Amino acid sequence: MEGEMDGSSKEALIEEAPPSYAASSRLPCIPHQLKCLLIVVVVVVVLVVVIVAFLLLGLHITETHAETVLRMTIHGLDDEGTPQHLSMSKKERTGTFAVRDGLNASAVVVYDYSKLLVGYRSWRHRACYITRVDKDNIPGLDAVTKTFQRRQAEAKEAGDDAMPLADRSILGTTVNILCSTVPVYWA
Repeated sequence: MEGEMDGSSKEALIEEAPPSYAASSRLPCIPHQLKCLLIVVVVVVVLVVVIVAFLLLGLHITETHAETVLRMTIHGLDDEGTPQHLSMSKKERTGTFAVRDGLNASAVVVYDYSKLLVGYRSWRHRACYITRVDKDNIPGLDAVTKTFQRRQAEAKEAGDDAMPLADRSILGTTVNILCSTVPVYWA
């Protein structure tokens, strides 16, 4: 009979176990020690990237805070005199003061520590005045203001025909912006 199978072949098939196709927990061709080392390296790299990201974020916040214009009110000795407002820029190394220029007018004094210049602009007059300062002997705000106001009054009374500063490249960014629409004179 053709429909019957040979008994010995049935027994051979039953005795053989089928191949196992279950997923292996091991990566092929990578030893266990190398796999552990690879995981440790990846974890360390991710940790370093996270720490560096937080440090850079902290540095950016600190730098932004330090370069943010610092505003404060300064009173004279024993709270005498009028308050003066100061703005400082660490990046440009400048200090900018708003001062009074007469009864109802104001002026701006800029100390540019990187260029060793002091600039003055009164909003009542169409001119800026600058002067050089010695890094070891920087004059106070009152002395600078009086010097500039005296120079401004002399120029107004005498009809001073002094030549304005032709080369503005010696001025710092802050003084250049402050005096951008008016002539600049040496005081």
